[in-house]
Amino acid sequence: MVESSYEYDEKELDISKLKGVGDVTAKKLKDVGIFTIQDLLLYSPIYISEVTGIPAERAEKLVLQAYEYLKDIGLVPKDFTVANELFNKRRLRKYIKTGSNNFDEMMKGGIPTQAVTEFYGEFGSGKTQLCHSLAVNVQLPEDEGGLNKNAIYIDTENTFSPDRIVEIALNKGLDPNQVLRNIIVGKPYNTVILLNMVKKLSELIKKHNVGFIAIDSAVGPFRAEYLGRGRLSERQQLLNRFMHDLLRIAEVYDVAIAITNQVQARPDVMFGDPTRPIGGHVVAHAVTYRIYLKKAKAADLRVAAIVDSPEHPPREIIFRIWEGGVTDP
Repeated sequence: MVESSYEYDEKELDISKLKGVGDVTAKKLKDVGIFTIQDLLLYSPIYISEVTGIPAERAEKLVLQAYEYLKDIGLVPKDFTVANELFNKRRLRKYIKTGSNNFDEMMKGGIPTQAVTEFYGEFGSGKTQLCHSLAVNVQLPEDEGGLNKNAIYIDTENTFSPDRIVEIALNKGLDPNQVLRNIIVGKPYNTVILLNMVKKLSELIKKHNVGFIAIDSAVGPFRAEYLGRGRLSERQQLLNRFMHDLLRIAEVYDVAIAITNQVQARPDVMFGDPTRPIGGHVVAHAVTYRIYLKKAKAADLRVAAIVDSPEHPPREIIFRIWEGGVTDP
């Protein structure tokens, strides 16, 4: 594993350092995966109260205390910040190069940290290929397009291929065994395990110096388990919590998160492209960037289009999939 560059002493951020948190409260929080003061910001007071048994008012007070503590040491922004400070902070964001200059230029540098990027498209459109490439590229030095960090790959559909990682690594002149050791793979069998894995991400990020997280695919398991309109509301509520947990993790721990998503056809669309990503408005509003991937005429070419972004204009580019991952045509 690449050595951690975590800026603050973990003891300084241990949950027990928060004023009023004694041994009993600290144990309740740690038993459900809340180990640090940062972790408290990932969950709502209602959720913390439900899983720990801590009264809701007490849980709310703890979250606010954590927020104030992290503001004081500069790990989270102030309540209100002038726009130029936010602009300067955004300039400090880091990017993972995809391997395609076309793709990176479209994204103004690559796949950014502090954000959730969604790749959606039909089978074979390049979603998994991009995730594999990014899981390797994040390990490169910063001057070569990486973050000099490790990756987590949550594989919900049995698409993760160690052989493909080895192929990409060899074509980049990297030690494939070391590259594989730097990727932590999770294989959830259902949504309960998937949600539990997400709860453990903050601990893994700090322990293993993680800079990139892929969830391939993110919405598919919810769609498969919660069938029919009778369970639609329940599914969307769980999916909403899942997506917002990912967004908070990306922002709080300065990591790049990429999720893949499937598509379905809209029978009411008579003209144009009838496909749309699954997950509805919950996913659409939660992701930072939404990128639509399509097959091109040539077998090794793919089209990537920015569908939704707070800072990028609509644009479409072509990239190529080859033995070494992703590149330009």
